[in-house]
Amino acid sequence: MTVASEKHKTTIAESITRLLARAENSRGLEAGDVRPRVEKALDKYLFSDNENASGAEIRTFVDELRADDLCLVLACEKGDEAAWDDLVRTQDKTVKAAAWKISPKAEDADDLASSIWAELYGLKHDKDGKLKSKLSYYSGRGSLGGWLRAIVSQLAVDQFRKQSRLVQVEEAREFENLANESSEKAENLAVVAHHENPEDIFGEKQMRADVSKALNQAIAALEAEDKLLLKLYYFDELKLKEIGQMFDYHEATASRKVVRIQTEIRKSVEKILQNGHNWSAEEVKRYLAETASKLGISLEKLVSVLIIAALVQEVLRGSVL
Repeated sequence: MTVASEKHKTTIAESITRLLARAENSRGLEAGDVRPRVEKALDKYLFSDNENASGAEIRTFVDELRADDLCLVLACEKGDEAAWDDLVRTQDKTVKAAAWKISPKAEDADDLASSIWAELYGLKHDKDGKLKSKLSYYSGRGSLGGWLRAIVSQLAVDQFRKQSRLVQVEEAREFENLANESSEKAENLAVVAHHENPEDIFGEKQMRADVSKALNQAIAALEAEDKLLLKLYYFDELKLKEIGQMFDYHEATASRKVVRIQTEIRKSVEKILQNGHNWSAEEVKRYLAETASKLGISLEKLVSVLIIAALVQEVLRGSVL
């Protein structure tokens, strides 16, 4: 909380109470759920230009926020599935229309729309392990639809600059070749530096073996549908839209499921390494970070590579069909 926010905390609290009251659907949110976003908006758009803003100016600012749109976004960030369904239902046409305007080719437009939903759900994690979603940038100052159109344009520019495929969550596939090249066997996937010290070499081999076992356990523990979804995505190379059609749900739901499974596998691997192989939390964090650094990729993409490696073994054993 900034000095300005602390100074006007009573006025802000009253304004938030009114915001929740005027929302047609507050999504079960409480003042504590809304306050951080409102304070962030005040700091950025009001206090930054006027540290001495009056109580009346604060009340006017908060009263002009889109209550229902903001509550919908905040509920989605909390993992409210009903809110996500409503977001997709009400904004899918807006996202696709914006994508079509930028990418006249049907395939490119569909891919761009799919990538937007992946970005909104979150592809990366913060230092606390929470998903980082573009929804966190929505302040409620303008309509959600207008904000989404801007996000579509921004992402399209970013993607074209990178000259990569438009479905960001599918970037993980680029590392399948890297995974195969780094080792003939999945358990040797993790790329590490070679040391002359025999103890270091032994330690690295043991750590790779531990990670391989943990990955296999994590994959084996998945529900059958999750295993099938990963196989369709990574090996059959179906797009999110095609996977959604197979399971009779929206491509945005398919995107969320892929990210959720990746996150669950990562957490499961970390837990297995700590509880089953006596790794410390610091050792897990350091090993994954160092491996990602040596590969020249992000931690999220490393996790995708490791998942591919474990799935290779599952497919070869016929466990994922």
